[in-house]
Amino acid sequence: MTFTAEEAKAAFPDEVVTHAVTRLVKVPGLEKPVALITLDNGHDHTRPNTFGPQGLVSLNAAIDKAFEAEPAAIAVTGKPFIFAVGADLSGVESVSDPKLAREIAQTGHDVFRRLTETKIPTFGFINGAVMGGGLELALSCHYRTLSENTAAIAFPEVFLGLFPGWGGTQLLPNLIGADAAVTVIIENALAQNKMLNVKQTAELGIVDAVFGSADYLEQSLLWLARVVNGEIKPERREIDRRSGWDAAIARAKSIVDGRTHGASPGATKAVELLELAKENDLDRGYAAETDGLAELLMSDVLRAGLYSFNLVNKRAKRPAGAPDKNLARKVNKVGIVGAGLMASQLALLFVRRLKVPVVLTDVDQERVDKGVGYVHAEIDKLLGRKRVSPDGANRLKALVSGSLDKAAFADADFVIEAVFEELGVKQQVFAELEQHVKPEAILATNTSSLSITAMASKLQHPERVVGFHFFNPVAVLPLLEIVRGEQTDDASLATAFSVGKQLKKSSVLVKDASAFVVNRLLLRFLGEVLVTVDEGTPFDVADSALEPLGLPMTPLTLMQLVGPAIALHVGETLHEAFPDRFTVSDNLAKFVKAGKKGVWVWDSQGNQSADPEVVELWTQGDSPSTSEQVRDRALSAIAEEIRIMLDEGVVAEAQDIDLCLILGAGWPFWNGGITPYLDRSGVSERVNGKPFLAPGVASVPAN
Repeated sequence: MTFTAEEAKAAFPDEVVTHAVTRLVKVPGLEKPVALITLDNGHDHTRPNTFGPQGLVSLNAAIDKAFEAEPAAIAVTGKPFIFAVGADLSGVESVSDPKLAREIAQTGHDVFRRLTETKIPTFGFINGAVMGGGLELALSCHYRTLSENTAAIAFPEVFLGLFPGWGGTQLLPNLIGADAAVTVIIENALAQNKMLNVKQTAELGIVDAVFGSADYLEQSLLWLARVVNGEIKPERREIDRRSGWDAAIARAKSIVDGRTHGASPGATKAVELLELAKENDLDRGYAAETDGLAELLMSDVLRAGLYSFNLVNKRAKRPAGAPDKNLARKVNKVGIVGAGLMASQLALLFVRRLKVPVVLTDVDQERVDKGVGYVHAEIDKLLGRKRVSPDGANRLKALVSGSLDKAAFADADFVIEAVFEELGVKQQVFAELEQHVKPEAILATNTSSLSITAMASKLQHPERVVGFHFFNPVAVLPLLEIVRGEQTDDASLATAFSVGKQLKKSSVLVKDASAFVVNRLLLRFLGEVLVTVDEGTPFDVADSALEPLGLPMTPLTLMQLVGPAIALHVGETLHEAFPDRFTVSDNLAKFVKAGKKGVWVWDSQGNQSADPEVVELWTQGDSPSTSEQVRDRALSAIAEEIRIMLDEGVVAEAQDIDLCLILGAGWPFWNGGITPYLDRSGVSERVNGKPFLAPGVASVPAN
């Protein structure tokens, strides 16, 4: 054990300490008692158990007490609904001493390993949320049970730019096999931190038994007694340490290369450690984890990942500039203008989250019926996947209706339009709505680029118009850009934020400026890439130039996903607002006019090449750029645009830019969105003369 109690307190003085308490429990069928260690930080389920230095010291002392009792077995469990969710990341941010970083890495191993190497049978009773270091603690035990209502099971470290560093990379593959471990530690983490459910966890062999939540602890203790008495011998699968392991590592490398392009040292190190685990040598494996973790904890890349974690888990829950939530009005009915795909997705979201009547309108009955039918069909899919009960599904479907008459919105409290992206059309829609809705009803627009102020300019009550910009797919991307027009009042804005929270979206307050945040930045860097193609850069060189950032997709693939026509329209809007920085490519206009959907085509083997028809219609110059030159232009442009947006007050701080790109465009956690990367690579200083963030905000603080 590396830390003393005094050293632990000095290391993380503000730690919310998870205390470990040992009590002896008499279990039928066992002569000796069971030493039951309970983890509890003294808070409710909204503040999960975590491990900082003081928590590890407490757990170590609890294990001492358990050993002293010479029990029949030792079991570790958590407070109600929570086992433990890993290391105390809030304390890690302040670490500036490499020696302390190493002590943190080593101490987790020292404490958890005691449960692995004792001859006393040890059990992890996973009674609730378990992630990261919490899952490593459970894996350090000889056996595990799981409560059937556990909602969060994962190794999120690689998602954050880390790797499981307290035994996870060594224990998991030697329990469930290398390929399954690659899925849990790397593939799921890089798929936006995908969680395991209880069934998957059991099928993978991570746990030995699953029990109902009502009497989970009692059932787990009775099961423990049968294991100790030899009545039950939990199965352990045979581990393939030959070609199967090698194939799993090859798959891991492919996933990491494809998702991060070498931009995440944590992901790369996770692969190395999983490869090392093939030897099943805990001394060597744990030493390598400690070395890797100590090094990574002192890197700016990891601090950028922790910065992202704080943005999503703290800043997103307290949006900067949002009005007093007590000003928000209650929403008892929602209206949606339009019944196309986006409108139908919105209807599904509103009815699922708010559980209030939702009415769609459109220009003809066929479209209305199609929109309502889409929502009903999606609810039936949820029923089929047992995400809702039969009664719940019937109630939700009964709340969704359609109408050709906007008078159906007379008693609606919140009406959102999702019609054609044309200012005149949207102004006309709002003018019609104002004839039917209550004076205080919110009129929201899902516009991706148009002026909210202009949209509201001809209304009697422009103060209740607000931008409510979702990202596609609506059910997946958590960002909601809430846009304040020049006349939007606080009550309307507060209501919009309240609805956003009920929809379980992360809302960011944005000034009414062309294309707001995400689309403005995406179009700026896409525009720079297209300019280089116009100048003569080959499509593949330009498109792959930004790979070192580890973005979720290349610029031209993004354009294909969004739709070239939409990209052109938003680009034209931005060109009109900022003609010196946003150009409209004549080639892109020809591309859209020709009805082309994307630059790339794929053959039957999955090989990508430029569509010959696109190459033919795209007029290129004779001044090609290298990949490095394209990347430099794109990053310089984005750095310039962010500075201008901050100067204009589009958002409160650079943190909000990063939050928008992480949640609205899926930009990597390990880069901190974009501004930490720009600061770390020197682009911010070169373009703007100063970094976006203060030292230590997304970097290692000075010692």
